Amino acid sequence: MFRRNLLFFLAYFIASILAFFFLLPLWWMVSTSLKTSDQIFIFPPTWYPNPIRFSNYGEALSKINFFRHFSNTLYVTLMTLIGVFFSAPLAAYSFSRLKWRGRDFWFFTILSTMMLPPQVTMIPLYMIFSRIGWIDSFKPLYIRFYFGPPYFIFLLRQYFLTIPSSFDDAAYIDGCSPYRVYWSIMLPLVKPALITVAIFVFLNTWNDFINPLLYLHSPNLYTLAIALNIFKGQYEVDWSYLMAISTLMTTPVLLIFFLLQRYFIRGIVLSGIKG
Repeated sequence: MFRRNLLFFLAYFIASILAFFFLLPLWWMVSTSLKTSDQIFIFPPTWYPNPIRFSNYGEALSKINFFRHFSNTLYVTLMTLIGVFFSAPLAAYSFSRLKWRGRDFWFFTILSTMMLPPQVTMIPLYMIFSRIGWIDSFKPLYIRFYFGPPYFIFLLRQYFLTIPSSFDDAAYIDGCSPYRVYWSIMLPLVKPALITVAIFVFLNTWNDFINPLLYLHSPNLYTLAIALNIFKGQYEVDWSYLMAISTLMTTPVLLIFFLLQRYFIRGIVLSGIKG
């Protein structure tokens, strides 16, 4: 018992030290957003703003159309989530629970596309979207996710495989069709994996910079990632304003993760992608 308690204490102690170092940049960002310009560059640096300037946030928001860019980012993120939830679970269910000719071949074909780096497909995708007239619109940012992202298909398939086949057999005996089994039985059981997918999609889409930069040309369509980079170029010396906008951009990501972290960890463990 003593050895077990000692191991638990050491594990939590090491985790606390690592968490402290990981939280330092976040704390520095928040504290800098509340400092005056004179406090930012003093040496030795001060970790606590004195006085606290909450007015930095209002002044920073007056220099950038934050709510416009926020709504653009939120729209692209929600449309991407809808596309992933529409396509990935259905494809994963088919590859894991249904038996049809060529299933394994097509699954490995989908997995093979994960080996292509995004730099390889960037130019062909741009040419396709340019020919159909979707440049300078939000469509190239989310339409492709309606056709099944390979990584999320793989993640959900691994979770589907952990569910006993007796659930399917019992449902088929009761007269359920494969679609009814998918909708009424399987989707509720894979909720942790779906939440894990939602967190991944939210983080990737919310922080995406290169794709909006590539497809969006009008300033009123810019997402927060692009607007923040432009803001940095225009107000490079106003680091308190820059950190204030960065804090506002990071807050939704932190809230989503902390509210759903229990499901996120469970989905990672049971889907077999840990490590």
